[in-house]
Amino acid sequence: MLAATVRVAGDLDVAEECAQEAYVDALESWGRTGVPDRPGAWLTSTARRRAVDRLRREVTLRRKLPLLVEPVEAPEEHTMAGNDEAVPDDRLRLLFTCCHPALDPATRVALTLRLVCGVATPDVARAFLVPEPTMAARITRAKKKITQARIPYRTPTAAELPKRLDSVLTTVHLLFSTGHTAPTGEQLVRDDLCERALDLARTLVQLLPATRETCGLLGLLLLTHARRVARLDAQGRLVLLEHQDRQQWDHVMIVEGLRWTVESLQAPHPGRFALQAAIAGAHAVAPTFAATDWARVVHLYDLLLAVEPSPVVELNRAAALAFADGPAAALAIVERLAGDPRLRSYPYVHAVRADLLRRLGRGGEASAAYRAALDLTANGAERDFLQRRINDLDPGAATQAPNR
Repeated sequence: MLAATVRVAGDLDVAEECAQEAYVDALESWGRTGVPDRPGAWLTSTARRRAVDRLRREVTLRRKLPLLVEPVEAPEEHTMAGNDEAVPDDRLRLLFTCCHPALDPATRVALTLRLVCGVATPDVARAFLVPEPTMAARITRAKKKITQARIPYRTPTAAELPKRLDSVLTTVHLLFSTGHTAPTGEQLVRDDLCERALDLARTLVQLLPATRETCGLLGLLLLTHARRVARLDAQGRLVLLEHQDRQQWDHVMIVEGLRWTVESLQAPHPGRFALQAAIAGAHAVAPTFAATDWARVVHLYDLLLAVEPSPVVELNRAAALAFADGPAAALAIVERLAGDPRLRSYPYVHAVRADLLRRLGRGGEASAAYRAALDLTANGAERDFLQRRINDLDPGAATQAPNR
C-alpha cells in the first residue's frame, strides 16, 4: 500500500500520511457498509486518491501564490515512465529508493526495515545491536536528510541498481531474520515476514539473474526456512538444530535452495550470502546432526570472516568449532567475544557461552550465563528454552521465568 502510494505522492512522509488517512476512512466506511471483498485494494486506492488530491491542491497553491510557495519538482512517477521497467515490483522499487547512496549504508537498511517492511523500531534496534532510542534517532535523521537533500523517491535506472544492491540484499536478509526468530512476543516465527522476504528475494533473482549474490540470498533463505516446522515441538517449545526431526524439513525447498546456492558459488569470489548459503547447505545435506561436516562448516566461516569480519560471524564460527574440535577449543574465543562492547546487548553470546560451559560440566557458571542470556531475551519461546536449561542445571530454580 505504501509502495504504491509513494509513486503518486513522490514523498514518503506524504505517502505515510495518506496511508494513515485511508485507514481512518476504512474505519468510518466499513463500519457502515462492511469490509469490501478486496480490502487491500480499497485501502491502496483510497490512499492514492488522497495523494492525488494533495498534489492537485499544491499545484493550485503554487499557481495562485507563486511568490509565496517554494517551487516543487513534479512527481517522479510522471517523469520517469521510461525507467519503470528497471524495477517492476512496487515493493522492490521502494526498497531500492530507500537504499539511496546519499544515506549511510546502515541507515538505509534500518530506514527500509522500519518504513517499507513495517518492522517495529525496537526490533530494528535489536537487529543492529543498538539501543532503541539510538535507532529511533537514526531513522528520524535519515527522514530529515531525505527531505532536506530532496532525495527523489524514483525508480533507479538499470545502471544505478548495482550501487544499491548490497543494501537491498541486507535489508531482505534482516527482514527474513526478524521473521525467522521474532525479537519480541510469544511466537518464535513470524511467517508473514519470512514469506515477504522470500517473495522479495525471488523477485530480485528474476530482476538480476546474473548477480550471484541474489542467488546466494535466495538459497540461504530457502535452506533456512525449510527447517521451520521442526523448530518447535508439539507443545510449541523451541527445538535446537541438534534435536530436530529432519524428516519434517521441507526437502523440496531444500533442493531448490541448494540449486540457487550452487549457482551463487560459481562467482570467482563468492560473497557473504553465497557463503552463508553454503553453510546452511552443509547442515541441510547432513543425514544427522552428528554427521555434519563440521570441519567444512568451520572453513566456510573462515572464508565468511574474510568477506564480512564481524563479532557475530566469529561467534557462529566458534559454535561450529565447538562441534568440530570440542567445547574447550571454542570457549576462549567466546569468552573474549563476551567482552566485546558490540555484543553487549546480544543474548546469543551468553547462550553460546552457557552451552559450552554446560558441556564442560561447569554447571554453576553455565547457569549464570543462561541467566545473563535470559535477561537480554524478549522472545517468549526462547525465554522458555533458557529457563528450562536453568532449571535443568539448578532444580531449585523458579520454574517460571520472570515477567518482562
